[in-house]
Amino acid sequence: MINRVVLVGRLTKDPELRYTPNGVAVTTFTLAVNRPFSNQQGEREADFIQIVVWRRPAENAANFLQKGSLAGVDGRIQTRSYENSEGRRVYVTEVIAESVQFLEPKSSHSSNQSASTSNTGGGSQNAGKGKYRKPQPDDPFAGSKPIDISDDDLPF
Repeated sequence: MINRVVLVGRLTKDPELRYTPNGVAVTTFTLAVNRPFSNQQGEREADFIQIVVWRRPAENAANFLQKGSLAGVDGRIQTRSYENSEGRRVYVTEVIAESVQFLEPKSSHSSNQSASTSNTGGGSQNAGKGKYRKPQPDDPFAGSKPIDISDDDLPF
């Protein structure tokens, strides 16, 4: 049996980091993934997929991703159900991420945010939420010259 999911999309809101009673980190976020086709009106639609990340990758995702960040997720689909407060059975389908990749520099996304967000995280929109955001260095590739590589030189 194979249960493998690979997704690339943007976060719809900041990730939520929590800890289990045993101290295990768990982060949840929703990833908006564009569909590969347009609808009858010519508009692109997206699927909004719930992602769950555990342990150290959960802490990393919470610290370095934010609303609008481009992320890649590799994991598996899991379904579960529970009874809500009204006594109805609720079914949930989510992706349990084994790996989360940050697909753009934080500075490229932060520059698109409002002035209240900074690259150092000091004045971020998440201030006061108990999250630690490590300061990021300046772009090491800024001002560098493009490399001329022909398609024949690539290994793929």
